[in-house]
Amino acid sequence: MSDAGSPGSAVKTSAKTSAKTSAKTAAKSTGATHTRQRWEPWNDPNQRPHVEISRVTKRFGDFVAVDDISLNIYQREFFSLLGPSGCGKTTLLRMLAGFEMPSQGQILLEGEDMSGVPPYQRPVNMMFQSYALFPHMNVEKNIAFGLRQDGVPKPEIERRVAEVIEMVQLNAFARRKPHQLSGGQRQRVALARSLVKKPKMLLLDEPLGALDKNLRTQTQFELMNIQEETGITFVIVTHDQEEAMTVSSRIAVMDHGKIVQVSTPAELYEYPNSRYVAEFIGEVNTLEGRVAAREGDHLLVQSQEAGCTIKTGPSADEPAGRQVWIALRPEKVQIALEPPPDTTTNCLSGEVWDIGYLGNLSIYHVKLDSGKMVTATQANRTRLIERPITWEDRVYLTWPPDAAVVLLS
Repeated sequence: MSDAGSPGSAVKTSAKTSAKTSAKTAAKSTGATHTRQRWEPWNDPNQRPHVEISRVTKRFGDFVAVDDISLNIYQREFFSLLGPSGCGKTTLLRMLAGFEMPSQGQILLEGEDMSGVPPYQRPVNMMFQSYALFPHMNVEKNIAFGLRQDGVPKPEIERRVAEVIEMVQLNAFARRKPHQLSGGQRQRVALARSLVKKPKMLLLDEPLGALDKNLRTQTQFELMNIQEETGITFVIVTHDQEEAMTVSSRIAVMDHGKIVQVSTPAELYEYPNSRYVAEFIGEVNTLEGRVAAREGDHLLVQSQEAGCTIKTGPSADEPAGRQVWIALRPEKVQIALEPPPDTTTNCLSGEVWDIGYLGNLSIYHVKLDSGKMVTATQANRTRLIERPITWEDRVYLTWPPDAAVVLLS
């Protein structure tokens, strides 16, 4: 099984899944199997959004849970609402489901205004964090419950229930009751019950929060495969950055009721638009400085914290003297005992303060001469018998200009 324990691997996983989905979508639409196309409906002005959220605000008394949010979600997307507890993501999900109504603004599903439409009349299903299974019913009956309530003919119910039980790989457990299932199996029953009614959109509220890490990682990939197979638009709420990075076509990062950035996982990780996003998505080093000059497409930033000049990747033309922050991902920083030929640019020096060993990675916390603590990670490509770099060593940290992202706030 692939290791999804680091943000870098999650980005690669998501990119791989996106490419896989894009290739299949392109092949179906063009009949071609040899061309590789990117599936990015959000960048196509001719594509109509599946869901349109327009200037939506939700108040509970004086408290503003969702603050003037506008967002488009496209058909077949696996879309994530990501943020810390209390940021408004679950409230937004509940408004999509119809359990809460906006204080102002509008939500459209396939062009139809959902204002005043109750949850049971919306072509939407919601999978709750608690799963909410009926304890006295077995797996088959739990899954079939909604279809029976809708008056679907018995042969059709049996066919559709058998179909989703096969999809979620619960054939051997169809006659068991919830208390006879593991947490992961109960999660699959809840998912099957949501899918069997063939909704146009499936909403998932922290669906994997109760699972252990290994099972959660495995289930993430299963969810991706099921979403791809059914073609249903998935919207998931999570506070787990790695989970969102793994499963999503796009992610909306939320903070205090607002959306601060909407992008693909790779764009969020590599090109955050603020320190908040950079620090929320994975590990990052931020170094404060001021723009000194421009050199071609690059900026030269003087940083007292760094103790050197920082040359950035291609950046906007910021005026000299402007305060900026440089974001550096730890895996893009090289650590060495010997100084590079040029120690004046993109070179930090300091003392190894602490080391963490994660098996596949070693994490080095280095205290710079300025007192700033920075992190570098190094892949353990060989078995470690004796560390080449250890505690209290004097080390040098370097990186290529393209690794440095300029943040204005």
